[in-house]
Amino acid sequence: MSEEETSRFVRLRVELVLEVQDEDEVAKAALRRLAADPELPQDERSQAESAVTEDTAEAIAHLVDPFDLVSEVPGVELQQASWSTEWVDYDPDSPEWDLDEDDRGGDEEEDGIG
Repeated sequence: MSEEETSRFVRLRVELVLEVQDEDEVAKAALRRLAADPELPQDERSQAESAVTEDTAEAIAHLVDPFDLVSEVPGVELQQASWSTEWVDYDPDSPEWDLDEDDRGGDEEEDGIG
């Protein structure tokens, strides 16, 4: 592709596996984040507070913000973001969790690898 044909948009895919060591601390942090958001309507706040106290994965979703990942990157502006959390069975020794294998799965040219 020539420079004129190249898109200005880049899709950044990030996959993280977190080990939750203290569910109460995660929930408290999410509640603090919600309480500090002056733009959150009260009905949505109540629903979100209930969700983060009942499900730690939901609390993490409220604490991790894709904008935070790129807000300090010069020359870029976040256009769209979506993210989700889910509980998973994680075995770091399983080939299923070898991220290097997945990352090199066939998109080498597209990813700029190779």
